[in-house]
Amino acid sequence: MAAQVISISNHKGGVGKTTSVVNIGAALHQMGKRILMVDMDPQANLSQSLGIFEPEKSVYTLLRGFCTTEESMHELEMDLFVIPAELDLSGAELELSMEAGREFILKDHLNKVKDQFDFILIDCPPSLGLLTINAFTASNQVYFPLQAQFLATQGLKKLLEVIEKVQQRLNQDLEIGGVFITQFDKRKILNRNVKEAIQKHFGDTLFNTVIRDNVALAEAPSKQTNIFRYNPKSNGAVDYWALAQEVAERSTTKVTS
Repeated sequence: MAAQVISISNHKGGVGKTTSVVNIGAALHQMGKRILMVDMDPQANLSQSLGIFEPEKSVYTLLRGFCTTEESMHELEMDLFVIPAELDLSGAELELSMEAGREFILKDHLNKVKDQFDFILIDCPPSLGLLTINAFTASNQVYFPLQAQFLATQGLKKLLEVIEKVQQRLNQDLEIGGVFITQFDKRKILNRNVKEAIQKHFGDTLFNTVIRDNVALAEAPSKQTNIFRYNPKSNGAVDYWALAQEVAERSTTKVTS
């Protein structure tokens, strides 16, 4: 059975996209799933969080056709892989702009290995350019991490418009798979009020799990590891484990429905 391909996207920076890809991927892996993570952000925060710096083969060399999909994959441990990014990826949008079918390049490459994985998680850049379009075209679902702050949903209108255009023109199978709240502090009235507003706006699309504000989640990347290895008893580990369980359940429901 082919992998569920999930883009984690929000063109607002600092909402926890990379943290979510790392830790949802790690939790699903611990549940016995075979996982591939793809770093589509030129800042390469996902790659660096996993201890990969200046890789010789990367998503950039893959998109440019300089290596195969298998060659671009770095094995972190058994059944857990990443296709890393590098700074050169920042020039990819311009370099690929004249390519025929440029929106489908990532999809074509991932299709060659989809049958080898249960989940492919794509860390999208904080922009709505060609790299993000490639991620959406390759995906079954998009997940949005949202901070429990007043302006959390303000930028989503443009993102939803882009998704709608991708659905119409490039990928009819793309769905909004879920929304989850990050950096939540129940002691703050604003956080609680924004959570209620997000719940009213998104309804059942909102995951039940809330990712609490947790310093261990910010510290783990400096040790080049995930939250479960860094501090398995932290609120961050508890929350991402619960979120990954919901992801797995929704995926099962989607496959069987």
